[in-house]
Amino acid sequence: MGGGSNLSSSIHIFVRSCSTDNKQLTMNPDDACPIRDILNRFGDKWSILVMVQLHRHRVLRFSAIGKSIPDISQRMLAVTLRTLEADGLVKRMVYPEVPPRVEYQLTDDGREPNPLDKEHG
Repeated sequence: MGGGSNLSSSIHIFVRSCSTDNKQLTMNPDDACPIRDILNRFGDKWSILVMVQLHRHRVLRFSAIGKSIPDISQRMLAVTLRTLEADGLVKRMVYPEVPPRVEYQLTDDGREPNPLDKEHG
């Protein structure tokens, strides 16, 4: 799923494009069903947890993200952040300081849609 994709649109397309049979959702693997793309991208718990923390705190350093998710290894956090950045969901900002300061924040695509705001706002 590229950075320009809209999760909400993909979910709505999924609901319309996947058929129901006896009140159970069935998907033909040959059909284009966007939920597969969503699950492939967000099927791991780390991406969701990292995005939740960045949503809550707006801007976080690598170490702060790691502390907020105590059971994630540094390697898995680095891989997850790189993947989210490559997907256009997270922005990495490097400041030329000693020691170097690196901060992460959600991009516009990473912030939208925000189901919590829609439910409680």
